[in-house]
Amino acid sequence: MEEITLMEGNEAIAEAAIRAGVDGYFGYPITPQSEIIEYLSARTFEERRGMVLLQAESELASIYMLFGGAACGKKVMTTSSSPGISLMQEGISYLAGAELPCLIVNVARGGPGLGTIQPSQADYFQAVKGGGHGDYKLIVLAPASVQEMADFVPLSFDLAFKYRNPVMILSDGAIGQMMEKVKLFKHMPKTSYDTPWATTGKTPNRERNIIKSLRLDPNLQEQFNIKLQEKYKNIEQNEVRFEEIKCEDAEYLLVAYGTSARVCMKTLQLARDKGIKVGLLRPITLFPYPYKAIQKLLPQLKGILTVEMSAGQMLEDVRLAVEGKVKVAFHGRMGGQIPIPSDVLKHLEDSFNIK
Repeated sequence: MEEITLMEGNEAIAEAAIRAGVDGYFGYPITPQSEIIEYLSARTFEERRGMVLLQAESELASIYMLFGGAACGKKVMTTSSSPGISLMQEGISYLAGAELPCLIVNVARGGPGLGTIQPSQADYFQAVKGGGHGDYKLIVLAPASVQEMADFVPLSFDLAFKYRNPVMILSDGAIGQMMEKVKLFKHMPKTSYDTPWATTGKTPNRERNIIKSLRLDPNLQEQFNIKLQEKYKNIEQNEVRFEEIKCEDAEYLLVAYGTSARVCMKTLQLARDKGIKVGLLRPITLFPYPYKAIQKLLPQLKGILTVEMSAGQMLEDVRLAVEGKVKVAFHGRMGGQIPIPSDVLKHLEDSFNIK
């Protein structure tokens, strides 16, 4: 049955994994997401509903354990934070190159380098543009609440197995460690997706399956890449998710995701109280990105302000959507700092000379 409780975002991810019937979790502790593996390890094998839980010796080991479990057609996941996700990039490219479904969670922290344990959105390029080698894409979901941290776990697996593609939940340390009310979904049956491609052992009814990302013949590798690009186009056509708030009459638009979108909700209220018609567009999928949703609003807009906890990474996708038709300004904080609603409003007013 559904249950309403108070949880941290990291705890919600862990509990959702149990309820979604995840078969295996392979990870390594790193702040600010260590609560996930701590939550799971505090549960017995029976309480985890048979989930295999293994703290690997490193992030490198955990991503290749993920590869092995995914190759068997199992629901497997890992979680980490920015430096740990960087270490996983080769394996993530291999997963994409072998078309293996899995869930990777990044509870991002400030960088570059070891940086700080405070929240950041400076991993956008890494997540959306492909942090590893080759022409590949992850499906990327950006939660803005503890509720979405929980809800995006089963959604991620549905998308991963539908498209045979790794999915990333790109969160940050603020959402991971904040505590909110969350409605937990019912325990899902421990059933498997249809995986005729998986390495499930010998069978008399088909040839054996071989999972690999190596194709030494350049013609075969090109054909495979063409196949991947067609898959990504299909994802772009069918899986774009976003939220629009007070955009119907908006003359100015805030574009933000995750924690920055929460900040912008207050900015929107402050602006509306002053009579400034401001709306908020929150991308939920960072890939596929809601380009068309932004483009649809352009005829009514006088300006767009992109708000991020970075030097301006999603900003590039907003500018691609706008194609120079409307002025785009940027407000960002870095190194673990979170934007302040009043500062965002002042930047909006200054950027577009709003009196």
